[in-house]
Amino acid sequence: MKLLKQADVKGKRVLVRCDFNISFDKKGESTENFRIEETISTIKYLIENNAKVILLSHLGRPEGKVVGSLRLDKVAKILSGFLKKEVRKLNNSIGNSIVSYTKRMKEGDVILLENVQFHKGEIDNDPNYAKELSKNGDIFVMEAFGQAHREYASIVSINKYLPCYAGFLFEKEVEVISKLMKSPEHPFVVVMGGVKIDTKVEPIRKILPVSDHILFGGEIANVILRVKGITVNKPLPSLEITEMVKEIDFTNSKIHLPFDVLASLEQRNERYVRCGAPGTIRREEMIYDIGPETILNFKEILKEAKTILWNGPLGLYEEKEFENGTKEIAQSIAENNSAFRVIGGGDTISAVSKFNLLSSFNHVSTGGGAMLDFIAKGELPGIKALE
Repeated sequence: MKLLKQADVKGKRVLVRCDFNISFDKKGESTENFRIEETISTIKYLIENNAKVILLSHLGRPEGKVVGSLRLDKVAKILSGFLKKEVRKLNNSIGNSIVSYTKRMKEGDVILLENVQFHKGEIDNDPNYAKELSKNGDIFVMEAFGQAHREYASIVSINKYLPCYAGFLFEKEVEVISKLMKSPEHPFVVVMGGVKIDTKVEPIRKILPVSDHILFGGEIANVILRVKGITVNKPLPSLEITEMVKEIDFTNSKIHLPFDVLASLEQRNERYVRCGAPGTIRREEMIYDIGPETILNFKEILKEAKTILWNGPLGLYEEKEFENGTKEIAQSIAENNSAFRVIGGGDTISAVSKFNLLSSFNHVSTGGGAMLDFIAKGELPGIKALE
């Protein structure tokens, strides 16, 4: 994998694939700019070294159609603020007029092309679309780690037409996560929460041998408790997920599940919260957070850790009644200054940001799904393309 600092960028059109897939509220304001902020050092480096910077990204899931609300104008405005210079947004990502514009750029100029997923060829990994994209640049820089597990045209096919390099953020992501799997300092503690258990089973199996403890919370813990027959009044998940969960050896002493939880009515039209063991959960109740005894147990384990990896909130942190598990664990990790602390996943980052603790982590990964895929497989399509 060639690195950006190995490239001669002076006077060159540098096409940078970023991941600016951020969220906006009803007023059109971004809810968090973390992914944008993390790419700024690469963009500034290119400006300072007299490159012509052409940025690529997607936003949302337009599925090959032009969707007005998913245009990148607001992203260009945010970028302009961070860079303190105009970032002009063009109205397409390919075409003769776009190529012509890039060729008229001056050294140090920055432009943002329109949402690449407005073209079906992006998601279909159409080589023709990749070829048309490549006409906008002389060099390609991969900076979208959060999309590196996708086999999209701008991720895995553009390398056929341009010399490719890893940007500073991409380089750091690969380096940190590789080290976690190959040579973590022990005790190595993994905190696993969130909702999407189907994307986490394989990473759990891969990380179990190299970790010392895995602490489970969130919906992923609730599903495991149901499959294990501990939470008995709830239906099992789909057969596919049930079989996937059964493949994990939960008798392993490294694995820690909640032994008390906070529950409320499933419909939650009455505000009541009850703390109890998972086995006492009634049919009309749902688990929304880990309980106080589980929190204490997890904190004791985390206190001794030298390496910590966290993916997924431990409860419904958006609501005050159920934020405590995620908040207490976040604070416990933040206080362990002797540990190397890594966090990943959009919901996890949002939760930790809510408690103003994001700066306490040594590395905040811009890709939750990509991070887990990298752990599970040891490779990603976006990395392989750079090689």
